[in-house]
Amino acid sequence: MRRAPFPLNHLPAWCMLNNVRFDGVAVAETDGRGLGVIAEKHLTNEDNELPALLTIPKHLVLCPESVDEYAKESKDFRDLLDAAGRQSPRGDVLLFLLAQLVLSSPDYNGGLGPGTAWTQYFKLLPAHVPTPTSWSESELSLLRGTSLEPAVSAKRRTLEREFNGIQDATTNLPRWNELIGVDGAIALDDWILLDALYRSRSLALPRSGESMVPCLDLVNHSNTATAYFEESSNDDVVLLLHRGATVPEQGELTINYGHDKSAAEMLFSYGFIESHSPAKSIILPVEAMDDDPLAKAKLYAFGSPPTLKITDSENGAPQWNAPFIYLACLNDEDGLHFKVLQETDGSQSLKMFWQDMDVTDQADNMQTLIEGHDLCQIFRLRAVSVVLGMIQQQLAVLVSYDKNSELIENERPHIRQAAMQLRAAEEDLFTRILQVLEDEKSQLLEDESVATYLATVNGNQQDDLDDEDFS
Repeated sequence: MRRAPFPLNHLPAWCMLNNVRFDGVAVAETDGRGLGVIAEKHLTNEDNELPALLTIPKHLVLCPESVDEYAKESKDFRDLLDAAGRQSPRGDVLLFLLAQLVLSSPDYNGGLGPGTAWTQYFKLLPAHVPTPTSWSESELSLLRGTSLEPAVSAKRRTLEREFNGIQDATTNLPRWNELIGVDGAIALDDWILLDALYRSRSLALPRSGESMVPCLDLVNHSNTATAYFEESSNDDVVLLLHRGATVPEQGELTINYGHDKSAAEMLFSYGFIESHSPAKSIILPVEAMDDDPLAKAKLYAFGSPPTLKITDSENGAPQWNAPFIYLACLNDEDGLHFKVLQETDGSQSLKMFWQDMDVTDQADNMQTLIEGHDLCQIFRLRAVSVVLGMIQQQLAVLVSYDKNSELIENERPHIRQAAMQLRAAEEDLFTRILQVLEDEKSQLLEDESVATYLATVNGNQQDDLDDEDFS
């Protein structure tokens, strides 16, 4: 749907009308980073007594509570929310943004209830956000072998499913159906944009939770941020200068979008990675083993999509965590069993047993449950070998990409640069965790119990071959 312009010089009037207060700072164009917040004078906070540089009233904070308030004011939005929302806080906020997209569009002909302060502010939000969900197919190929390849693919499928669900839910709402229907003015790309706006501009407030805050969302990110935000005693949101921080006149103020966010998370949510940022962590999906007859039961018992998480450490030796893989490596002959039990109300439930003990609620804790078992080290060797194979396969795909290949048609240089940063950061972490796993496997193979077990197994296999009649 077409967007209406909102010149930056109109922002002061909007702020005055809505009681947004700037003190010593202003919104301006920055060098290569779009809009940002700059100092109008030299700022320093040596004694931690500098007042708030930016104050946003509580009523402007976009969160589930404010969505409900707007639903009370607008029957048309309430109908949309009741039909397609009420499933998650994120989904309800996105429906609110969808309404503002319509109300603020030059194509809007009226009839959908009152606007809000956000209706005007929405015009200031970017029409394009460089998050991977909005990349072209050729740009998405740059993610091949990275942890974002499956994540972005899954996210795009989710967004398409959500949008189709909204279309189906609004078939009996003529005004909304006209806009969102198959031939309506709102398309899947609009929903993808709204999701990108929410992910890239929402902030975790101490009391209000995940929220969008106008004007504060214009403050750019830096790992060495000079400012931070918090909620005041009356629930306004304020921007404050860090103690000891100094910002020169016309210098840009920055906040940190997340100290612990990985390079993949930054690119996924914000569309950029800071120069020389390490991967920090990598999350990969884990699939059940194809030849495992208990695969479906294990996945059901585990209860959530299984993942492998690799986390960097200060000493340079990464760690890995994959609870499902320990479960996947255990079988009936090891002492893992499943039973379908009949409940008193007539329903059935799947129960999981380890060594005849009900561990249905501990499917993600098998690494601990196997301790003390005679084959504990064998079970660990199995898990390490599976993870090692995953990493080897992932790294092989990652390094196979030609980093020196030329830009292809419709490939934006800044997108390529961000993808190459991610590839380099994850290749480094994959390479180091690979060495950790190889060392761990070697140590397990040297374990006395493992050596004895493998010798026994190999001996039995040889006996079977000797007894085989090949005549």
